[in-house]
Amino acid sequence: MRATILHSPGDIRVEDAPEPKITAPTDAVIRTVAACVCGSDLWSYRGVLPVTEPQPIGHEYVGIVEEVGSEVSSVRPGQFVIGSFVASDNTCPICQAGYQTSCRHAEWVNGAQAEYVRVPLADGTLVTTPEQPADELIPDLLTLSDVMGTGWYAAEAAEVKPGSTAVVVGDGAVGLSGVIAAKELGAERIIAMSRHESRQKLALEFGATDIVTERGEEGIARIKDLTNGIGADSVLECVGTQESMHQALQSARPGGNVGFVGFPHGTQIDGRQLFFSHVGLRGGPAPVRAYLPDLIDRVFGGRINPGKVFDLTLPLDEAAEAYKAMADRRAIKTLLRP
Repeated sequence: MRATILHSPGDIRVEDAPEPKITAPTDAVIRTVAACVCGSDLWSYRGVLPVTEPQPIGHEYVGIVEEVGSEVSSVRPGQFVIGSFVASDNTCPICQAGYQTSCRHAEWVNGAQAEYVRVPLADGTLVTTPEQPADELIPDLLTLSDVMGTGWYAAEAAEVKPGSTAVVVGDGAVGLSGVIAAKELGAERIIAMSRHESRQKLALEFGATDIVTERGEEGIARIKDLTNGIGADSVLECVGTQESMHQALQSARPGGNVGFVGFPHGTQIDGRQLFFSHVGLRGGPAPVRAYLPDLIDRVFGGRINPGKVFDLTLPLDEAAEAYKAMADRRAIKTLLRP
């Protein structure tokens, strides 16, 4: 099969690779209908995370079940499925509490930017769609494998409630998905922080009521201006840098909440400052599996269209250009078609 391999920072190649096989009775192999490049993939591509040897890459996928292990009962060959970027049994106490990415038997899914992908713990990880989706729904459904579910978790972790004010720090695909989530959860005012016109337009289309272009202390001051000097009820941190975390914590009101889903890099939090702020802080890898059934219903019902975050679609063999376009910020998110 054809698969995307990261050889070293900046060196992405699509090469022939062995097709995945069932290695455990709980596995499934799916034929990938669509995959994509995630912002977190760029950390390795840019060399922020070390790359010591060639490695398959990609963790967002939708596809058709090709084969299942002998113990798999919830999915069967021919079904269209979506799965989380972390495989989970969905039965352990942690999963039952809604944190499948911390499942006691969790396995990270990797190598999804390929024609086929093996998914461990298929019964707990894969969710079928109610019918074979029309082609125009594929981008929307693909976002549910990560970015839309991650944006939803950011909003839930920040405790967005009907009538509340939410701030979204980050205008990538996760941040834009967070705008959708905040609107769906009933936020009355949604302030998106963005300096890019195309992303601002999409944020407004998704439900943002205000745009803040300032960053750092100026951005914090602008949020305070928009909230009568108090700060926001909920802040969604969708970047993962020291600057974005500082901006998020300082933009929340006393007693407000910050949901952080940006993969942290060099982020440090002042415990004493957090203590006296009365700001609640929750985050981590999003338990996408918990949200899949509901989000699938919202997509099929036409309530949400998160697939609009894909502003570039390329064949799998052009994965190198997909990475470059996102690294150069010429694309918000790139969809790959095997």
